[in-house]
Amino acid sequence: MRRREFITLFGSTAIAWPLAARAQQPAKLPTIGFMGSGTAAAQSEWTAAFLQRLRELGWSEGRNIAIEYRWAEGRSERFTEIAAEFVRLKVDLILTHNTPPVLAAKRATSVIPIVFATAGDPVGSGIVASLARPGGNITGLSSEAPDTASKRLGLLRELVPDLQRLAILADVGNPYAELEERKIGDAARTLGVEVTTFETRRGPDIDPAFDMMKGHAQALYVVAVPLLFANRVRINTLALAARLPTLYLVREYVDAGGLMSYGPKWPDMWRRAADFVDKILRGAKPADIPVQQPTKFDLVINLTTAKALGITIPEPFLLRADAVIE
Repeated sequence: MRRREFITLFGSTAIAWPLAARAQQPAKLPTIGFMGSGTAAAQSEWTAAFLQRLRELGWSEGRNIAIEYRWAEGRSERFTEIAAEFVRLKVDLILTHNTPPVLAAKRATSVIPIVFATAGDPVGSGIVASLARPGGNITGLSSEAPDTASKRLGLLRELVPDLQRLAILADVGNPYAELEERKIGDAARTLGVEVTTFETRRGPDIDPAFDMMKGHAQALYVVAVPLLFANRVRINTLALAARLPTLYLVREYVDAGGLMSYGPKWPDMWRRAADFVDKILRGAKPADIPVQQPTKFDLVINLTTAKALGITIPEPFLLRADAVIE
């Protein structure tokens, strides 16, 4: 072989090697940015329901899909940081829940699809334009349905028949809290119940709020927001010490010592969120996928807490309950 031919052959081979190497590299897996408002442990049941449904739809983590998990641990300032990180990572979809994380993701990007597994009043809080036609890059599941506030207070009234003064514990920094306060207030006025709201902004505000409740309430309604969810054990301890029956939207508060909850079954909603994710990863646009409302509701009672408060739960009420904690 003449020297010129050898040089030409070597050069062409050198060019071919990196091309072949690039061709053998695996394609980037579609990536979900998973933003939890609490901790991995606290949300494990919801996450498991989501992943199980994803597998049923043909998505296997590490095989044909990747998930970047981030946990805000109840700290509102983390939502903006995590959303910005997902934008930098160029994830293909952001999955989150509750109103503030969804709004943080919406502020961070108008391009990356966003799915919310739960969000209170997504229209009223400005997450979507309407339930039927959400528009933009966001869709998901609302945790509210018509008349659930009235139903919730009606159930509490059955256990506390002489209820005249209700306290609401809310996070003033959460836009959903104001909407929920209004619904509970309207339902309470229909029943002739006086309502007083005690506002918090951070964990250390909870104890002083209970000090102010003394003598002003016969029961307590706690708005389902990340800050209060992260402090649910503390809230229930203080409520029990103050002899206040507690009412919640979410079962997890009752598992942690609250008296009663009535609301959507969150594991079911996370499972349904996987269907939204599947559709979008296969090419559907969030703007064209209507927001869905809850279809399954759970009534959960904590008998141990009821006994500690001296409340007798009628047998018909127990029979209506989906879960009784003893």
